[in-house]
Amino acid sequence: MTDKAASGANHAPETAQGDGAARPLMLRGFAIHQGFLDRPAQERMLEELRAVQRAAPVFRPVTPGGKRMSVRMTSAGRYGWYSDRKGYRYEPRHPSGSAWPPIPPSVMAVWRALGDARRDPDCCLVNFYGEGARMGLHQDRDEADFSYPVVSVSLGDDGLLRVGGTDRREGTQSLWLHSGDVVVMGGAARLAWHGVDRIRFGSSGLLSDGGRINLTLRVVD
Repeated sequence: MTDKAASGANHAPETAQGDGAARPLMLRGFAIHQGFLDRPAQERMLEELRAVQRAAPVFRPVTPGGKRMSVRMTSAGRYGWYSDRKGYRYEPRHPSGSAWPPIPPSVMAVWRALGDARRDPDCCLVNFYGEGARMGLHQDRDEADFSYPVVSVSLGDDGLLRVGGTDRREGTQSLWLHSGDVVVMGGAARLAWHGVDRIRFGSSGLLSDGGRINLTLRVVD
């Protein structure tokens, strides 16, 4: 298995061809819109996410194998992503029993700009990475229809994204994501293995106490 850092000399991401003011970088089929959100847009989104957290406090799920995840999470929308000993799945309610809050308007605007016009997402998963948190390689496959993309928004500290292929045995390549970057995982890359190896804690001043927020928008059913 190979592992090449896209920010170094071993890999140069391709630039997608097409219309638009900013063309995304392509990494293993992931379209990376660097700096899609400017600082004022990030701050507005962060304020709306604080309201989501007040309505649906973050928690640390347990994997089916019984290991507690290093990231804290919550959700907004019709469904929230959830994990426990019973498995990975979507649930219509927060662990407290309350309904998930609506997806914030600023987040919906990103989907409508870069996602799929056929329908709006059912879930916005909100992951918070504190110092030392990471996300192992995984596929997003708990949804019913893989023809819809997953749209991912980065806020706060830099995160090292690792991307492989649809076969777990394929090699991986990596790229640092920065606050305001948006990644669209669609087409053949919709089921690619991916994860976040680490964050550069304190690299962004967006979150006063440091850390990274990652939002993923998904059509669930």
